[in-house]
Amino acid sequence: MKIWWNNIIDPKREFRDFTSKRLIRIGSAQRNDIVLDSGYVEPESAILRRRDDGWQLQAKGQNIIRVEQDELSDGKSLLIESNQEIKIYPFTLSLEFPRIVATTAELRRRALDEKMSEFIAEIHVDIVRRIGVERTQRRDVQIEEAKLLKLERDIEAFAVDRGLFSGRLRDLVAHMAGSCLRAQILSMLAAAAKSVLGGEGLLPKEGWSRMHSEVPDREEELTGTCRYFCKVMKVDEEQDVSEKIRIADGEFWQCWEKFAKGSIDEVHEYPAMRYLKKQVKDILFGYGPLEDLIALPTITEIMVVDSERIYVENGGTLEDSGRRFISDEVTLNIIQRIVQSVGRTIDKSRPMVDARLKSGDRVNAVIPPLAVSGPCLTIRKFPQRSVALEELVDTPERKKSLSQVAADFLRASVVNRRNILISGGTGTGKTTMLNCLSECIPDRERIVTVEDTAELKLQKRHVISLETKNPNADGAGEVTIQDLVKNALRMRPDRIVVGECRGAEALDMLQAMNTGHDGSLTTIHANTAEDVVLRLEVLVQRSKDTDLPIDSIHRMIASAIDLIVQLHRMRNGRRIVSQISEIVGIDPVTKRVKIRDLFLVNDEESAEAMLTPTGHLPSFIGELINRNLLDLNSFTEVAFDE
Repeated sequence: MKIWWNNIIDPKREFRDFTSKRLIRIGSAQRNDIVLDSGYVEPESAILRRRDDGWQLQAKGQNIIRVEQDELSDGKSLLIESNQEIKIYPFTLSLEFPRIVATTAELRRRALDEKMSEFIAEIHVDIVRRIGVERTQRRDVQIEEAKLLKLERDIEAFAVDRGLFSGRLRDLVAHMAGSCLRAQILSMLAAAAKSVLGGEGLLPKEGWSRMHSEVPDREEELTGTCRYFCKVMKVDEEQDVSEKIRIADGEFWQCWEKFAKGSIDEVHEYPAMRYLKKQVKDILFGYGPLEDLIALPTITEIMVVDSERIYVENGGTLEDSGRRFISDEVTLNIIQRIVQSVGRTIDKSRPMVDARLKSGDRVNAVIPPLAVSGPCLTIRKFPQRSVALEELVDTPERKKSLSQVAADFLRASVVNRRNILISGGTGTGKTTMLNCLSECIPDRERIVTVEDTAELKLQKRHVISLETKNPNADGAGEVTIQDLVKNALRMRPDRIVVGECRGAEALDMLQAMNTGHDGSLTTIHANTAEDVVLRLEVLVQRSKDTDLPIDSIHRMIASAIDLIVQLHRMRNGRRIVSQISEIVGIDPVTKRVKIRDLFLVNDEESAEAMLTPTGHLPSFIGELINRNLLDLNSFTEVAFDE
């Protein structure tokens, strides 16, 4: 799409091509896609939003925007045609773009998603303006059941007034009914996953989240239809809970289109209205479109790019969730609700927050002026139970992260009090591996964990967990990882487990490993075992407490660390252990750390990638054998067979 614009007192026109953009911001602020430099224009005056059936113009402020005979302001929107002029005094904008027509099932579904989002937004505005419900209502608010019942009745009345069941919105009603059914099926599966994947499966049932106007007979019909769809999609034939959810999420709409064609319109009305009520209540009191995503245990990360795009990590791969916020304002309100739940604040003076939720999940939020395209949010979800090392071992049915012999070796090394450093890029599973190896520590030992954001869930009797503290509003009171590592040394630990070394604390960690705290564990960001040494060099040199030469740093690394476990995420999302290496001292020629690979993956990008022994035995193999921690025959047989 091409857009020209000029000031009425200046005939010179500016031009930009927005072919690949779905959302175009217009205003006087420099962060906009089109900057109208005038004191008469608000910082954010309008938004052009691409839909599958055309382009929508929405007024964001008090500026009067004219499109031929129409005038827009204060949130009103209009579907516009090609070559129409938009006038935002003192500017005129000319647009030239092709009309997009939904021709496939996926495009039709996207168009209906956007239409549904707009309808929900209209009802939300009605509720806020005419009923007076607070926009920033806390999630844990206690509301009388009678008030919630009245709220649901009001939502229903507003929807009917807007012609939801008049016949002209038949496709929208059917789509909303399908969305309700899909959400119910995923909720049922999430609840069933509670005992398998850990955690509560569903979010805690707050008073507002229950449907107070439900009709028992219709609810029974809805549940029966959900079971019917699960049977048609053959969900029940799968044993793996993650696979059940994947099938239901991926195949539902294809089944729904066949079902909807043979059903009468009245059948859609109850689930459509139920879905509308839930969505509006989620926006008013909950986490909006994030509510269902947080409930799904198979989703490990939620990434809000802007109000129109919410991505998730599902099974190790990134995908578009299909959800969206109804506006930037709602996105900001929900972000504020999330961070306020843990006693933090986010506003223009503090536009960035990194915190841990009560559930243990990690949240990072950035809002304007730092986030140019609008408020953005990242939620890293963690399982509520620890993953055992055995669960990462390859099976005949499914390739996982490492071989049985490698798992046995790592378990024996932890028991034998070897200092182990887990390395990998973002999202490779470092924290999961750290949890698994920590579970191998004998129960009788005293463990002190140090983390920036508490994520480790050690099921041990003698564990002390320490977490960093951010500075207060005056910039005082900060407690860093380095401070906590130093303090941990005074707590008589048998083992120190540091969530991640990424700063000057690397020096303190190496010194701890060198002064009797054997068997310590930590993680670091690096791409290979060789890169780990270079990364540690840089981190140690950041410390203000040392001016050690490189050779001394290398001797310290060689003396402190025994094993490096390297992790890698493949293109298909599978996370694997790609390398297990031993640090065997200093090379007499180069004076640098010498690394010997004990296990290597045969092909990092092959679907059949396997971690196999290289034939080299660890220098401490004698200790493992003498303590009956490892079977040498199985170790060497696998090595030479390969």
